[in-house]
Amino acid sequence: MSQRVIAYIDGANLHKSVSALGWKLNYRVFRRWLEQKFGVEAVYIFIGLVPAQRALYLRLQEYGYVLVYKEVTYDGDGRVKGNCDADLVLKVTQDYYEGRISQAILVASDGDYSSLVAFLKEKHVFRTLLSPSNNCSFLLRKLNIPIVYLNMLRGKLERKDPSTKKAPATDVSVKGSSS
Repeated sequence: MSQRVIAYIDGANLHKSVSALGWKLNYRVFRRWLEQKFGVEAVYIFIGLVPAQRALYLRLQEYGYVLVYKEVTYDGDGRVKGNCDADLVLKVTQDYYEGRISQAILVASDGDYSSLVAFLKEKHVFRTLLSPSNNCSFLLRKLNIPIVYLNMLRGKLERKDPSTKKAPATDVSVKGSSS
């Protein structure tokens, strides 16, 4: 088996979980961090295909992500539905059986992935779980696996909004002073 570390990301789970915690992920920094911290060679992000998000998809590809699209549907309220869980599980399983991975990293907090993680752990190819949510499923936590909570790395991975940068310090005199 070739020595390849690959990360698999449930894109909707990552985005929604981080947003629910009140911040935005800097995907460029996150991709670089995965490479530096874990030696990740490839990062697959499973994401619903929404034509209006074309610019986002192009940016993610420029940052080095391999996008795996899922056709979306819309619920009765017009919200996008594009569950990628089965596609992610199938891709990881194919990569394992075709000898493309030596270690797998999963970015998700959904308990639906517990069977996949247990399988990878049994095969000695599971490296770590990166949980975007502080509410990581008990089904994953009980597997006794390494878990990194991305919220603990918020300062390093957060996208800084240019409009919120602090203004340069100004000289403010105390009211009533003669200086």
